[in-house]
Amino acid sequence: MKLSASGCSDRGPVRRTNEDAWSVDEELGILVVADGMGGHAAGEVASRLAIDAVAAFLRRTSDDDEISWPYGIDAHLSLNANRLLTAVHLANRRVFREAENHDDYTGMGTTIAAALVSGGLLSLAHVGDSRIYHLSAGTLVQLTRDDSLAATVLGQRSDGTGGAHPMRHVLTNVLGARDQTEVHIQDRPVEAGDRLLLCSDGLHGILSAADIQRILDEYNGAGHTADALVRLALERGTRDNVTAVVGVVEGA
Repeated sequence: MKLSASGCSDRGPVRRTNEDAWSVDEELGILVVADGMGGHAAGEVASRLAIDAVAAFLRRTSDDDEISWPYGIDAHLSLNANRLLTAVHLANRRVFREAENHDDYTGMGTTIAAALVSGGLLSLAHVGDSRIYHLSAGTLVQLTRDDSLAATVLGQRSDGTGGAHPMRHVLTNVLGARDQTEVHIQDRPVEAGDRLLLCSDGLHGILSAADIQRILDEYNGAGHTADALVRLALERGTRDNVTAVVGVVEGA
């Protein structure tokens, strides 16, 4: 199997800069989205540092049998999932150290959503509230759970008040805020014809799952699909930076 992939990003109607970043490598099956945060353009710096660190490690280890594992190996995960896990930890260290060394970058951080497709296996990692969706056999599944107050704390309330809480969008986990971070990682099978979406909250915060599935179903080509998703989010009134990366799993 091989991957066809492309992305689209827009700063939106309100923000002066675009703190989102994205990267794809069709040949190596890499998809990455990051949404940065912090003043003095620090969000832009954080997201780009994270994207570059993840992509660089995955490229460097794509055909290397002697990989160093500074964060250890999880025997329950595939080789590619372990590569992703290490890549994201290295990205966290890179962003954290940059913030330590520059006063203007104090407090900066970024989300990350990364996927690696090889053969019939999808390996994915995420930190924060950038999401990964998987459309297969007509069913759209959100593969990630947001590291936000709403999802991790308020969502557990039985009184139904979590959705209206003024701090529901506060993130509980990002890259670069600490020298160590929790990375969510998993493996799952994919088949020819499956579609993947990686996106920032500027998109999933304004579009429903039904909206997303409709666009993924209606448009041909990864680039046209990503463009259509971002365009719809802007039409629906998103006020944030908005980014979509779409991957289409193709046969051999």
